[in-house]
Amino acid sequence: MPRKITTDDGRAALAAVRDADAPARTDLATAVRYLLQLLAEKAPGNSVEVRVPPFGATQVIQGPRHTRGTPPNVVETDPLTWIALATGDETWDAAVAASRISASGTRAAELAAVLPVRP
Repeated sequence: MPRKITTDDGRAALAAVRDADAPARTDLATAVRYLLQLLAEKAPGNSVEVRVPPFGATQVIQGPRHTRGTPPNVVETDPLTWIALATGDETWDAAVAASRISASGTRAAELAAVLPVRP
């Protein structure tokens, strides 16, 4: 199990990312992982996989558990879009319209209902 990111460390990384024109890779990684951690706490489950390459992924939302191969419901986005979605700086619909989210499967769009996760 990955190390849990503390609230202080997560918020510090988010602040550093928001304040920088070109955020440090370590701050970006910590912010992404912290927000994925909050998402997993807010919407526990295994029916939708959220991927934010290259920094992390998690499975969320109650439903059938996925155990092998490619999950049937996958949401993938880049780190900055994920941070904007998870903090409420961007809406799901706007990110989808701008093609910054790849969502496949019948349940992938259910992620919109649990965003933002705001720390």
